[in-house]
Amino acid sequence: MLDDERYMAQALELAKRGAGKVSPNPMVGSVLVKDGQVISEGWHQKYGDLHAERNCILNCRQDMSGAVLYVTLEPCCHYGKTPPCTDIIIESGIKKVVVGAMDPNPLVSGKGVEILEVHGIQVVTGVLEKECLELNRAFFHYITTGRPFVTLKYAMTMDGKIATASGKSRWITGEKARENVHQDRNFFSGIMTGIGTVLKDDPLLTCRIPGGRNPVRIICDSNLRLPLESSVVKSAHEGRVIIATCCRDASCYKPYEKAGCQVIFVKPDEGGHVHLPSLMDILGKEKIDGILLECGGTLAWAALQSGIVSQVQTYIAPKIFGGDTALGAVGGQGVDAPDQAFFLNPVKYQWFGEDLLIESEVKNYVYRNC
Repeated sequence: MLDDERYMAQALELAKRGAGKVSPNPMVGSVLVKDGQVISEGWHQKYGDLHAERNCILNCRQDMSGAVLYVTLEPCCHYGKTPPCTDIIIESGIKKVVVGAMDPNPLVSGKGVEILEVHGIQVVTGVLEKECLELNRAFFHYITTGRPFVTLKYAMTMDGKIATASGKSRWITGEKARENVHQDRNFFSGIMTGIGTVLKDDPLLTCRIPGGRNPVRIICDSNLRLPLESSVVKSAHEGRVIIATCCRDASCYKPYEKAGCQVIFVKPDEGGHVHLPSLMDILGKEKIDGILLECGGTLAWAALQSGIVSQVQTYIAPKIFGGDTALGAVGGQGVDAPDQAFFLNPVKYQWFGEDLLIESEVKNYVYRNC
């Protein structure tokens, strides 16, 4: 069992190399072992390219008869952009497959394991399952709901402020924490903010790590107030920009489309703002499987209230701003009583320099498809 965990941990590290390159497919890693020696490795490198198991087997230059294949996700058994991985595993002479997590995709979901077992291959499942599930939490959410996995991220001071009373916010956290944010921008296929943040800060919303990939930039702009001279519009030809609006006048879309942006109409909610659940349905069809929500308090509250947020990232900096009018991370109307709060289950704590990151799941998360 210890050897199984060791090789699966190696496969997990390989899988992470696909971050930012394989979505909306999952990140998958694979290790081939024979007589206690690793004889090949592979991972899913790019969306549409060969899967991890095929890469691993095709990379092998030794006899695979009797070998053990470790893979972080159940091998696929259907034709997609590539042939079924179960086929090449059966043909290879591999005697045993160790699987980290089962695939929730209805096209696979236990069928891959069943096919291997029918062909006399021993299958062990659930090795480092928690870690394998966590790695692809966005994929698992997306494949089962058809909607992006949304992570609300914000940085605040010890007294809960995201800006000073004068509105200045650069910078709350230190350099190491901000570097990690860019790692997450590479990980998530989309990044979303509201028009208020754009008007106030004019963010570029790109990934600034070497070799990183820019996420699709999504701006919630109910009344189409986004300035054409804003950084995100001016850079639309360098990376995809989606403007979600309630404006029905399609003629107003033309200047943005000419600049390279994609404008989509989303039905308004009761307050006349972009109906966020409907927007998630649309973005899911655009194959955006995960969204990092970096926004102000108004959109943060609307996202929580609409039920689209499944995870919260809170960066806490060891400083105090004070100020009665200084903004907090979540605005809006708020709840009436403590027992009406959005309860969180903290699942991970990490330090980045002097700043603490707490990652939490939204407790009893239910997507309100209204």
